[in-house]
Amino acid sequence: MNEDGQKALRRMLYLPVSGKFLIALIGASAWMGFSIWAAGPWLADLQFHVGPAVAIFLVYGIAIIPGFMNAFLAISLVLDKRPPHRTLSVYPPISILVAAYNEEASIEETLVSIGHQKYPGELQVIVINDGSTDGTSLVVQRNQDRYPWLTFVDLKKNGGKARALNIGLKEVLHDLVITVDADSFLYRGALTNIVERYEADPPNTRAVAGKILVRNSRQNWITRCQEWDYFHGISAIKRVQSLFQGTLVAQGAFSVYDRAALAEVGGWPECVGEDIVLTWALLKAGYRVGHCEDACLFTNVPSTLKQLVKQRQRWARGMTEAFIKHPGILLKSRLSTFFVYWNLLFPWLDLAFTFGFIPGLILAFFGYYWIVGLMTLALLPAAFALSLLMFSIERRMFKKTGLVVRKNVQGFFVYVLLYSLILQPASILGYLDELFRKPKSWGTK
Repeated sequence: MNEDGQKALRRMLYLPVSGKFLIALIGASAWMGFSIWAAGPWLADLQFHVGPAVAIFLVYGIAIIPGFMNAFLAISLVLDKRPPHRTLSVYPPISILVAAYNEEASIEETLVSIGHQKYPGELQVIVINDGSTDGTSLVVQRNQDRYPWLTFVDLKKNGGKARALNIGLKEVLHDLVITVDADSFLYRGALTNIVERYEADPPNTRAVAGKILVRNSRQNWITRCQEWDYFHGISAIKRVQSLFQGTLVAQGAFSVYDRAALAEVGGWPECVGEDIVLTWALLKAGYRVGHCEDACLFTNVPSTLKQLVKQRQRWARGMTEAFIKHPGILLKSRLSTFFVYWNLLFPWLDLAFTFGFIPGLILAFFGYYWIVGLMTLALLPAAFALSLLMFSIERRMFKKTGLVVRKNVQGFFVYVLLYSLILQPASILGYLDELFRKPKSWGTK
């Protein structure tokens, strides 16, 4: 078959995004219907012990709704055949914002990684020192002679990450703005790849989230299990959300934005989850937010249990802030709104897991299988199949970019067996933080 014939065949076989969404929705709904039928005896038995309302709350929160979400995710991943980004004839100039607070130990390596990118277009890097009390400013100033593209903004008083980024935005010279965390390391080709993806995505795209991976994964069991979370779960969710026209978080750690769109929505809001609230503002304005799966940045993740819980509290609180600041997004008629409603269910799922599944595990040890029993075990093969699918997709991406999947067996088992026991209770703490208006602090993650 000649080239014209191949192109014609591809056009015939092309399935529009709306068609993929419909297939995923029908398939996930069918799985949910089967799950409701299969869970009938479990639900009836649990009602006998806790009453119908609590039983429905627990069974649907622990199994039925997560099962629907996992099925939708799996089908969508199978259908996701995004076109590759291609080399540009001319690369647009870019401005990079690096907000730093007490990053003396890591900021120089971040600048080195930017220098090693060899981005083919004009480059401007703006480091905003947000009132650090260590030697961050001295390290940056020492590197200004080394890197002619480096601009330094030294704020004497700490005012928060959003304020620092907005001040840096005033110094931006170019139309594409990229944010990079001050304790991160850009993998080779990251800047080129994310700009190529931005240019290749649909015309209404105004932001693209890069891929975040764990830099300090070998430190201890906490960082090892997070390596799987970033490589496995977070990447898959962003990929699917991007497929359906709206990644819900263009994370501040590494994303590219259109400067005019940033100005239109008022820049970064001063809140705990400034990146998610900004992303939702872009979505509410009618823009698309994409994801570049091969623009990789390695970042340091929390290395203690306390730090991890605090991080996930902030993430949950950020989601709550986004709903409070942008309730109108729920009325936007677009595919990405589906995932916004999806997020509305998270407090229910977190409560059911924390106050149902965890106590159910304890009861099961004593021979009471009201909540955790054979039905729960029946969900494991489906969860394993989804994990295998996500792993195979991400491994292909790693091979394409020259990365190797590390044999992190300990981290995998902690991720599978214990991770949710930490994260979902932490999310509840985050919801409570926002409910009771607890003070907000500077956080980069």
